[in-house]
Amino acid sequence: MLLDSLIEKATQASTKTVAVAAAEDSEVIKAVVEASERNLAQFILYGNQEKINMLLESYNHNMRIVHAETTALAAELAVKAVFTKEADVLMKGNIPTNTILKAVLNKEYGLRTGNILSHTAVFEIPDYDQLIIITDAAMNIAPNLDQKAQIVQNAVSIARSIGIVHPKVAPLAAVESVNPVMDATLDAAALTVMNKRGQISGCIIDGPLALDNAVSIMAAEHKGIHSDVAGKADILLVPTIEVGNVLYKSLIYFAKAKTGAVIAGAKAPIVLTSRADSSESKLYSLALALCCAKN
Repeated sequence: MLLDSLIEKATQASTKTVAVAAAEDSEVIKAVVEASERNLAQFILYGNQEKINMLLESYNHNMRIVHAETTALAAELAVKAVFTKEADVLMKGNIPTNTILKAVLNKEYGLRTGNILSHTAVFEIPDYDQLIIITDAAMNIAPNLDQKAQIVQNAVSIARSIGIVHPKVAPLAAVESVNPVMDATLDAAALTVMNKRGQISGCIIDGPLALDNAVSIMAAEHKGIHSDVAGKADILLVPTIEVGNVLYKSLIYFAKAKTGAVIAGAKAPIVLTSRADSSESKLYSLALALCCAKN
């Protein structure tokens, strides 16, 4: 399975609407236009109407634009559109993350469900024969055990939406054995037990696992690790945001991996890409979000 398959999967679903907050960005517009041309979705663009029209001119595209004087207002209007079900997916444009999250978390019209919000990224890595899901590289700084359990459930939901029916989850640590002075190993072991007892469902969890043992069967066999997850993980649960962020960016900049990412756990999928992300990454993130919205 490649990330292009997500675009095909999203195209086959019934047409969804995406609300884009602060759409006045060339890479955002490029992704939106390509998604529209591929019939992935319809779009409502919130932001500076004049700037958005200027960006659309070179594409000769007519899209619905709702003018907003500020990025904060653009975020509010886009979130409200999802809250009222005028749109199915929220997308971040040229706007600071904290501005759009403030609107998402608004008690009156926000998109909170009571579950934790977490960043979930799907990677296509050169010379690796499956998609890998990594969580959480951008939202939760140092999640506790309960938060990690919710992050896993969010990631499992994403995995199932793209066709990974019973994903294998590897809670990552620096070592494969439980060490009382290493919290990541304690949480990994607890998550494994919680999964076996049905407290976390829809997946198989086994940990702690170091990265090599999670993704390489040869490495796992060399260290004598035998499990349903070792060497075959679909989901990598990182212990802290620093680990997730470094792993995420290492795959992009060193391994030249392709990725699409969403924020899961809200009432609707949220495309929360970095302003530095390419239009291709934004397109894959859109496709991922639309697959989630379908489910």
